Amino acid sequence: MPGTQGPLNAFLDLRQMPVANAELGPLAGLRLAVKDIYDVAGYRTGCGNPQKFEEAHAASRTAEAVQTILDAGARFVGKTQTDELAFSLFGQNAHFPFPVNPAAPDRVTGGSSSGSAAAVAGGLANIATGSDTGGSIRAPASFCGLIGLRTTHGRISLDGAMKLASSFDTFGWFADDIETYEAVGKLLLGRDPHQHPLNRPLSIRWLDAFVTGPAEAAEYQRMKALAAAVIGQPAETEYTFASFPDELYWCFRRLQAFEAWREHGPWISAGG
Repeated sequence: MPGTQGPLNAFLDLRQMPVANAELGPLAGLRLAVKDIYDVAGYRTGCGNPQKFEEAHAASRTAEAVQTILDAGARFVGKTQTDELAFSLFGQNAHFPFPVNPAAPDRVTGGSSSGSAAAVAGGLANIATGSDTGGSIRAPASFCGLIGLRTTHGRISLDGAMKLASSFDTFGWFADDIETYEAVGKLLLGRDPHQHPLNRPLSIRWLDAFVTGPAEAAEYQRMKALAAAVIGQPAETEYTFASFPDELYWCFRRLQAFEAWREHGPWISAGG
């Protein structure tokens, strides 16, 4: 199993091999880092686990979404550290030195897309792929001061990616400027098939109440004002679910754990 390389512990220390990319395209000249749950042709996919890495064969083809970015001109610069089996939100894998958060070196990067976030925040890559099952794009992006969103489930192909919990797994990426982030999004998302006008913005009071602290509240209000300028002033509502937020959260966690064990349990039980 490789260790890590570089001052931020973002990249895996792998023998670098040429990975074909287009010389021209909208992402030409930009550097791409790839979370080590995605196949890259010629590399083994270790999924943050030493035994997984040892048992893996070199991939014969690159994950579909990653290949799309390469075909647009981005240059592959390495595979990045991930939490073990991508099942954590802190970015602390016991098998590696922890990635360094360039935005706050005394704090965690967040996970599981930890190395990818560190690479972009530290200027080692312009784009880095990640995944979001329960927050593994959103948390590192927030912790490291990057742009990163959870994409619509099923919108971007996960062909060539390690599965964690298929009902929730999504492809994601990081950038530190909106122009780069948008350029990648246009390639991966394609034409939006949604044809319904967004003309009923809602503000749900019990969700808004989760924002605490004066600085956070001020930024949230600024964000709402920007959105309102585009889609209209939101109507406040007391819309409630049949269950409380905590119940919904634990419903998700149980489903996630069930699917993760269904996917990886036999391998772990066999001594993985």
